[in-house]
Amino acid sequence: MNKTEMLYEGKAKKVWATEDENLCIVSYKDDATAFNGLKKGTIVGKGSINNRVSNYFMKIIEDKGIPTHVVEELSDRETLVKRVEIVPLEVIVRNIAAGSLAKRLGLEEGTVMSHPVLEFCYKNDALNDPMVNTSHIIAMGFATREELDLISKYSFQINEILKGILEMDNITLVDFKIEFGRMKDGTIILADEISPDTCRFWDSRTSEKLDKDRFRRDLGGVEDAYQEILKRVMGNK
Repeated sequence: MNKTEMLYEGKAKKVWATEDENLCIVSYKDDATAFNGLKKGTIVGKGSINNRVSNYFMKIIEDKGIPTHVVEELSDRETLVKRVEIVPLEVIVRNIAAGSLAKRLGLEEGTVMSHPVLEFCYKNDALNDPMVNTSHIIAMGFATREELDLISKYSFQINEILKGILEMDNITLVDFKIEFGRMKDGTIILADEISPDTCRFWDSRTSEKLDKDRFRRDLGGVEDAYQEILKRVMGNK
């Protein structure tokens, strides 16, 4: 499958059209951004790690009955995916208070939630991805109530699947952001990525951060953290 024209370039990926109008190629970059692009840098090897780790998680999720966009991993940095229209929502699931949730609600970072928290943000960098609720989403036509119910159901299921995988690798899933897309027939599927860029991963024993927070907060050891996730999650797979 060959790339034809570039359809989109985001902060972490490029998306290319192919000869098949139903398929695209996603190419992962080493570029790193935070705070909606205000902070920029490079994390060496990030693109390859995110591609491989995300595809690994997606395969397991697909095997559990939740459809995803992944078709085939083409190389360390490139994956063939189903072409979708992205639902303009960031879907966030939180198990432990961290980041913006801790700040908004005055919670100490590390506070375990009694139940997973589901949040939606409107994907719009110019507006700083504002949080929206179900009424906003339906009124603005971002998704129907039926689509939103399915997205919510999938998101909680994905949370349980990922927690189960990561517990075996001594990793705590603090929170994560996922995105969904619509296929031509309207089917909702999981798209984008699941990686140290989009999840908060903490070492289960030490609570050491093993994700992009190390870049956001200038903690150092960013490349080492990404490599550690690759080693624990993928192993010899």
